[in-house]
Amino acid sequence: MKRVLLFLGLLFAAADASAQQKIPLRFSTAAPPADFLSRSMQQFKVELEKSAPEFDVQVHSASSLFRQGTEVPAMQRGNLEMSTMTTFEVAQQVPELGFFNRAYLFRDYDHAYKTLSGPLGKRYADLVNTKMGLVVLAPTYLGTRQVALRSPREVKSPADLAGLKLRMPGGPDWLLLAQSIGATPTPMGMPEVYLALQTGAIDGQENPPTIFNAAKFHEVSKQMVLTSHLVQPVFYTIAKPFYDKLAPDQRQKLQAAATQAARWNDEQRLNDEKSVIDGLAVKGLAVSRPDLASFRANADKVYAGADAAKAWDRRMMEEVMAVR
Repeated sequence: MKRVLLFLGLLFAAADASAQQKIPLRFSTAAPPADFLSRSMQQFKVELEKSAPEFDVQVHSASSLFRQGTEVPAMQRGNLEMSTMTTFEVAQQVPELGFFNRAYLFRDYDHAYKTLSGPLGKRYADLVNTKMGLVVLAPTYLGTRQVALRSPREVKSPADLAGLKLRMPGGPDWLLLAQSIGATPTPMGMPEVYLALQTGAIDGQENPPTIFNAAKFHEVSKQMVLTSHLVQPVFYTIAKPFYDKLAPDQRQKLQAAATQAARWNDEQRLNDEKSVIDGLAVKGLAVSRPDLASFRANADKVYAGADAAKAWDRRMMEEVMAVR
């Protein structure tokens, strides 16, 4: 009996030791659970834990672990391992890369993908690594941002959005983005937006259609205006001190899982984006398709006079715009 008890004790001790050897990897995002970005993080979890069982990937969506905008400092302080970092967060610490937040920088998804998966994308990642202490594992597509309104109005140019209280994430480049399309920016966290639309605290919000759909904003909106003002990438990003402690094979598996999950997100989102817009009428929303020439011209004017744009790497911006 004593031998049996000793054996069971050793067995449980071994199990406890095995559990203690797990590497916790917390992955945070502001995206709603139903959105493809959050779902791609679940894909990342499955793939990494299959290839490297020593990892315990913990996915936190809808800003449930860290408030939107605080993930990057959390990674830099060592309080968080991974996040879906935006170009806006990068520009706060690397101002020369702020032009990636500019309205109408990318023509479409293909332009953004070719840029960020090529030499320019590597230069971007190298600067993030050197200046921020963060490792970009993979770029992925958040969508093309469109304006949605609580109450319908005729929109043909930026002048038609004058005075409109448009929810934006916090940060100077986000506020400048709203101004570039003629609206008045109202900083607000993503979890607050639904109620703010419902109560009239804001007149509208702008997001990719897939996020608009996942967050059920169609329930509190009457119109979508296809401004297509930002083809937006985000980055699977990991804290460099955490990354540097991993063995080479662990890094390779981490990279492979991130790349696979990012591509899954891109494919799913691209397929869904058009169907969401096509289905808005069924949900009772009007869809406006203004001529974007006046929006591009207004953006050029706003950025030409913006103090933030003075720090931009103009040569690199021209290289990005020239990618075909």
